Amino acid sequence: MDKQQGCITPPAITRSLSERGVHSNLNVDKSEGGSFEVGGRITALKAQKRDKERVNVYLDGEYAFSLKAIVAARLRVGRNLSDEEIDALLWEDSFQKAYDRALDFLSYRPRSQAEVRRYLRRKEVHPRVSEEVIRRLTAAGLLDDVSFARYWVENRESFNPRSPRMLRYELRQKGLDSETISQALEGLDEERSAYRAAAKRARRWAHLDRESFRQKAGSFLKRRGFSYQVIESVLDRLWEELSKGRDVNKNPPLRDMTEGLPS
Repeated sequence: MDKQQGCITPPAITRSLSERGVHSNLNVDKSEGGSFEVGGRITALKAQKRDKERVNVYLDGEYAFSLKAIVAARLRVGRNLSDEEIDALLWEDSFQKAYDRALDFLSYRPRSQAEVRRYLRRKEVHPRVSEEVIRRLTAAGLLDDVSFARYWVENRESFNPRSPRMLRYELRQKGLDSETISQALEGLDEERSAYRAAAKRARRWAHLDRESFRQKAGSFLKRRGFSYQVIESVLDRLWEELSKGRDVNKNPPLRDMTEGLPS
């Protein structure tokens, strides 16, 4: 049984809320006859002093529980609430808190479903609530693993090119399935990516002799997962261009690959 402020949540209500993934904040008194009374008449609705987005609900003159303001908005003083209605309100409150957290998490960059699921787990959101949040975000177009995989690959290509092998590993870590990953990597030119990655750094190594240059640039590309064959080809090209005094940072021109990506 849950306890808060010295009061006990009825076993039946506690089980119902727990099964649905609701963390109860009910404040219910035990009656003289030993039975429990939860429902009652709303006698006051008061915004919390420290959090104006939450409203304290009073039943029959006593504090009963709190809700997010958006959930409490449809309540009115004088309305009678049954146990089932309280159950539904607390479920909606738990969902709304988790949904708002997920929206905030998504505000920094696009996410995969697995990332959101892990985030909500860290916040101790009940799995049933978490899955409902993910379902609604997906239905609203705010969660899309295919679009996320495309975003991730294109963002890497634009700012920090890596090998398809390393990108595949990163996307697996984001919880994406093999089919979605393969679709996102389709058409990726590994040698072009390796060239663009090293070309951004080549100027700082231009003063080195050939052996030192190959060591520096080769290690750089290896850390980004490029294969030996690709690395050798790119190093030969870069060294030839440097030897001729060409600006490798302008060959080939870099296309803005961030256009059309989710903000």
